Amino acid sequence: MRKRFGFLAVLAIFLVCASPNDYGQGGGRPIPPGVRDADKQGNAPIDAPARPIQKSIDAAAVKHEADELARLSAAIPSQVDQVAQGQLPKDLADQLKRIEKLAKHLRSEVTP
Repeated sequence: MRKRFGFLAVLAIFLVCASPNDYGQGGGRPIPPGVRDADKQGNAPIDAPARPIQKSIDAAAVKHEADELARLSAAIPSQVDQVAQGQLPKDLADQLKRIEKLAKHLRSEVTP
């Protein structure tokens, strides 16, 4: 009787340990829950990349801003000469900020 109980206990332990639901193919290490789902999704087809949206450019506004940028930037060398002589034109900083703003806006308008 004792041998039969021992045999059944060993058999039960073996069956519990060899359960194929929680272990890989005999490796003895459990497979994390998300791995099987990831393996199924890993071979899914990849969607084509979205095409960039073509934005319309207001040619008249771009031309006006480019003309203003040219006018402002033409005045900078003489003002820099004044700075070299120790005189600081009062609107130099404002003009440089405006040039920077116009340049950034024009760049965003013409680049895709």
